[in-house]
Amino acid sequence: MVDTPEMSDVSAFLAVARAGGFREAARLGDTSASALSDAVRRLEAKLGVRLLNRTTRAVVPTDAGRGLMERIGPAFGEIGAALEHIRSFDGRAAGTLRLNVPASAARMVLPAIVPGFLAAYPDIRLEIDTDESLIDVVAAGYDAGIRYDERLARDMIAVPIGPRQQRYALGASPAYLEAHGHPQHPRDLLTHNCIRSRFAGRPVMAWEFEKDDKTLVVEPNGQLIVQAGDASDLGIRTAISGAGIFALFEDWLKPHFDSGELLPVLQPWWLSFSGPFLYYPERRLMPTPLRAFVDYIKTSRPG
Repeated sequence: MVDTPEMSDVSAFLAVARAGGFREAARLGDTSASALSDAVRRLEAKLGVRLLNRTTRAVVPTDAGRGLMERIGPAFGEIGAALEHIRSFDGRAAGTLRLNVPASAARMVLPAIVPGFLAAYPDIRLEIDTDESLIDVVAAGYDAGIRYDERLARDMIAVPIGPRQQRYALGASPAYLEAHGHPQHPRDLLTHNCIRSRFAGRPVMAWEFEKDDKTLVVEPNGQLIVQAGDASDLGIRTAISGAGIFALFEDWLKPHFDSGELLPVLQPWWLSFSGPFLYYPERRLMPTPLRAFVDYIKTSRPG
């Protein structure tokens, strides 16, 4: 007879693998690292295969562990959603909602939403991780994510969240512009020191412009390249110091325009684009905290 693993041990393995370590999984699950370690050892013993590679610095799933996560992760998501659905019959939304969002959303979108949502649903715990990469939110243990249209997986449900129109802006310090002149056309940027950005593992982003139904792409030069999102504040501070021209979301740069630390550059050419979306997989039963969040952003969205 096959020695069937306990579901609690399988759940412990998923928690550790998704959290990237026993201590973090214990903190998130309000349990102990030793209990999780024992559970994973029992599971590995019953399956006869190592699921996690453990070092002093990291805990990483083996090939077998990744395969198990891919097969059972969605099933456990459905089980969790079903349990949350049953709990919802007591008339209150409760549980944990985990979101994976880019830094731009954490800074410019969620501050207008999160305080009101938490006040409306005091029994929901909201966990938000910032991440600029393209990930499988389900396999990574998240209920939903926030991304822009061009980075959305096509098999996901997408709900608009935050402003529906945004712009990329360019800014430079008064001292820089006094010393190097004001660009009058995007091609003028080729003679300027431009602070550029890229997502981890991806090429440096070109700068796109639009005016009078015309679009233009420029690959400017510059001494500094920062990681989009995580290091954008470094780009801002460098531009304020007078070291170059920086491109970023208009709303992110606006406080520095208002203070005069930065001046707008090529404003008539700033590129407009559609706002972000909350996205999540289609499920027969949506987790109650996620349903509450979707309903909240739909009813609180302007217009």
